[in-house]
Amino acid sequence: MSHTNHNFAFAELTANEVSNLWSSYLKSSMELRLFEYFYASTENSEIKQVIEKMLNQSQQNINELKEIFNKVNLTIPLGFTEEDVRVDAHKVFSDTFILFFCFDLTHLSMSTYPIALSDCTRNDVREHFQKNIAFSVKIQNEIVDLMLSQGVYLKNPQIEIDSEVEIADSMLYLNGFFGGSRPLNTAEISNLSRIVHRAQFSKMVFVTFSKLTKAKELKQHFSKGRDGIEKVLESLQEVLDKENIPISASGDYTISDVEMSPFSDKLMLFFVNTCLGIFCFSMISQAMTSSLRTDIVSKLSKISDDMKKYYGLGILLAIKEKWFEQPPQAVNRKV
Repeated sequence: MSHTNHNFAFAELTANEVSNLWSSYLKSSMELRLFEYFYASTENSEIKQVIEKMLNQSQQNINELKEIFNKVNLTIPLGFTEEDVRVDAHKVFSDTFILFFCFDLTHLSMSTYPIALSDCTRNDVREHFQKNIAFSVKIQNEIVDLMLSQGVYLKNPQIEIDSEVEIADSMLYLNGFFGGSRPLNTAEISNLSRIVHRAQFSKMVFVTFSKLTKAKELKQHFSKGRDGIEKVLESLQEVLDKENIPISASGDYTISDVEMSPFSDKLMLFFVNTCLGIFCFSMISQAMTSSLRTDIVSKLSKISDDMKKYYGLGILLAIKEKWFEQPPQAVNRKV
């Protein structure tokens, strides 16, 4: 009886694997440039150690991905190069703000790498994403511990929980309008507070990037993003205030005015489109899925529609500026 030797490690890449590897390369090359500047400008030794680990991981990712691309004769993306960062630029962000940047990027990794892993079958590709998941978990725990020790971690609301099991006995459980709404449940509080914290961080990124860019159109785009995030905060804060649920906010999203931006306009727009855009969509989708009050679903739906329009404009702007690198696509087989 003969046995076929299936060499799964070097099987042809699937479309899913190509897409995930390509996205991972762009993400890692962007992060490498961010971490290079953060490492050069950070003064706090504990934060600097965290950044160094993330910097090394990004470089390792790029090396591994290039090796896989070369194995299968896949074109290596351009991504982001030394031209997209000025390591010697003056300090723009406070060390705490930089730590929040790092924390945000770990959340992006934790939301994208597990999905990528579940899509892949080839051994070396699965190993790549599995190692990144393990690193993301480890470094996120280190960042949380560091934030707690420095007193800057934004804790989610703590509430008194009813100890008795209750079964919804009326369709009014879903009602959020006309003054008959029930109290928020824990899933709704959790999702809303998560979005509010992310919106607070996003707002300061928009404020910073609008100051750093010299391009008029990009400055207007980032300022429009800031205004949109303000509306998100007002809309969701209204719900939480009615329930007397306090949300903590950072007091150290500090930025300095500088003449020279440490990042290229291309990198800043990519960060906004990818990290603030795609990640926010997944966060809002999760909140809509688990929210049962009609007023909350309505607010989240409006936020999602507004964001789609805004980030659609961001993609168009990247294409106009010749910054949008096309994902790999199938060969045109039309006759």
